[in-house]
Amino acid sequence: MKELIIPKVTQSSATSLPYPDNFFDVVFTDPPYYDNVPYSYLSDFFYVWLKRTVGDLYPELFSTPLTPKSKEIVAYTNNRTWEEAKAFFEENLKKSFQEIHRVLKPNGIATIVYAHKSTAGWETLINSLLDSGLIVTASWPVHTEMKARIRAIETASLASSIYFVARKMERKETGWYNDVKEEIKNHIYKKLERLWHEGISGADYFIAAIGSSIEIFGKYEKVMDYEGNIIRADKLLDFVRDMVTDYAVRQLLQNGIAGELSPLTKFYILWRWTYQEARVHFDDARKLAQSTGIDLASEWNKGFIKKDKEFIKVLGPHERDLKEVEKSNELIEVLHNVLVLWKEGKREDIKEVLQDSGWGNKDAFYRVAQAISETLHSESREKKLLDGFLSGKEKILSDLSAQAGMKDKDRQKRLF
Repeated sequence: MKELIIPKVTQSSATSLPYPDNFFDVVFTDPPYYDNVPYSYLSDFFYVWLKRTVGDLYPELFSTPLTPKSKEIVAYTNNRTWEEAKAFFEENLKKSFQEIHRVLKPNGIATIVYAHKSTAGWETLINSLLDSGLIVTASWPVHTEMKARIRAIETASLASSIYFVARKMERKETGWYNDVKEEIKNHIYKKLERLWHEGISGADYFIAAIGSSIEIFGKYEKVMDYEGNIIRADKLLDFVRDMVTDYAVRQLLQNGIAGELSPLTKFYILWRWTYQEARVHFDDARKLAQSTGIDLASEWNKGFIKKDKEFIKVLGPHERDLKEVEKSNELIEVLHNVLVLWKEGKREDIKEVLQDSGWGNKDAFYRVAQAISETLHSESREKKLLDGFLSGKEKILSDLSAQAGMKDKDRQKRLF
């Protein structure tokens, strides 16, 4: 007869667990996602009804009118500045991870689930993990979120959570940043290739790459540069973002033409791949722009990049006026010009724009259009314009070639 195992449920603070050192073989935790979800406020709805129905059975759990909130590990600004809220979250998350490290047996496993779209959210998680003593040995994105959920509508919400596997084991004392970067490069490119073939894309791809980089970075008690500065999560994320940007652009364009494109065109392609048509908080938009070599502040409200308070939105051709796009020779602006004309049925004007700009006979122009189309969802108005234009590509190229031939003949007649 099998022994009946009765689970034991306890309630305690994550920063002070009621267990001795080296107690557990495994710990699984899904910590709060920075400032994403107002957990305690949402739970008030259930708390008041549970208090009425079972409060007398568990009086110690229902001693307050509503759920306690002051010690909740979230980045809320209730009675705090934003910097204080961020510091509170990072410090207490670190204490929680240190408690996990304490109660784990040597070489014990901790699995940590995390999902947040902002760079700031990931910086706090990474710094907390690095300071905990846990060593991340593996990470992987797992699709956990419904695409049709309310939070995903017109936002840059993630589809995946990252599952970190960490162990309690000895860390190497010091890693030198240049050497660690080379380690990360060798490790991450293999992971990026595998993630690409598995269909991970957009913001999830960047986040999965961050997880992979921590596998290397976290092996060391500290990482330093040759000037003696300790490298923290912000520098790591900048480095990873640059690597992922370079890899993703080359993959989206099927290699070969990435070097022909301007930073602004690369930014547009990468934005559509990462955020689709969502608006994004300024700081995350700025960092993506920085990784492609443009200064966001010098570009917004001049063309397709629009700033609205603390958010950035990248406009599609269907949201632009012909007068905005007809003067530029920038590839992405020429593409928008062509798509606006396509929408208005001005086929002859399209040929004129393509010929005058010099992009009409360049393969890069059509490959950029195709790459953007492939990043967008099937109901996107921009995708429909792109696919319509690309369906007539061969006819356009044929007409442009015929026009060029006629011009050559006219030129020869004038010469003779």
